[in-house]
Amino acid sequence: MRPKNMGSEIDIHLGKRLRRRRRLLGLTQQQLAGACGVRFQQIQKYECGANRISAARLWQLSEALQVPVAYFYDGLSEQERNAAEAKIAEDSGEVLSRKETLDLIRAYYQLDERPRRRLLDLAKSLHGDAEGR
Repeated sequence: MRPKNMGSEIDIHLGKRLRRRRRLLGLTQQQLAGACGVRFQQIQKYECGANRISAARLWQLSEALQVPVAYFYDGLSEQERNAAEAKIAEDSGEVLSRKETLDLIRAYYQLDERPRRRLLDLAKSLHGDAEGR
């Protein structure tokens, strides 16, 4: 069971990370909004944690800000991170329907078992490297 304010704490954390990266790149809220196809007021709401960022929007923001999605979760406690990842997984059913994802899955299963295992190990190690930064 999740504490009542867990969602809002995560939303605030994501918003702070969003604002930090946007400012680091010297972007205005208007410029970032334009890159993501929303109004600048929406970026304001994301940055203060008033509005929750969907998985799809987080992906767009990560591309516009040139960071991996995991960047937004840096600094969260393990419990908060698990709750956030569960929410993203719930919202990300659309990721599985993307052409890029399907192409990746098809290519993966065209490999023999040993190269598949090695590729999976590589992907896991890269994920671990990203967390260690």
